[in-house]
Amino acid sequence: MSQEFMEEIMLNQKILDEVVTKVNELLAQSPVKDVEKNLRVMLAGIFTRMDLVTREEFEVQQEVLKRTREKLAELETKVAALESGQTSNQIDVPPETLDDLSETE
Repeated sequence: MSQEFMEEIMLNQKILDEVVTKVNELLAQSPVKDVEKNLRVMLAGIFTRMDLVTREEFEVQQEVLKRTREKLAELETKVAALESGQTSNQIDVPPETLDDLSETE
């Protein structure tokens, strides 16, 4: 490439940079900047009123729910086993539990 061609490209780049700078300055002083700022404030207010949770909070609650469901399944299995193993309607209760119950009455 010739030296003149390179100088012309550099000159064109300078002109382009100047145009971009001027446009950015104009936009910064225009109502567009105010509209953007007001839109951000309005959206922040809407999101606050929506009572959203963070992804982290959601994942923690999802894990708690998973463990709760697992525990419920275990308890349902135990109850089913106890119910199927009984031959009468009476439940075997340890004597110390009966003593505790009589104290509460």
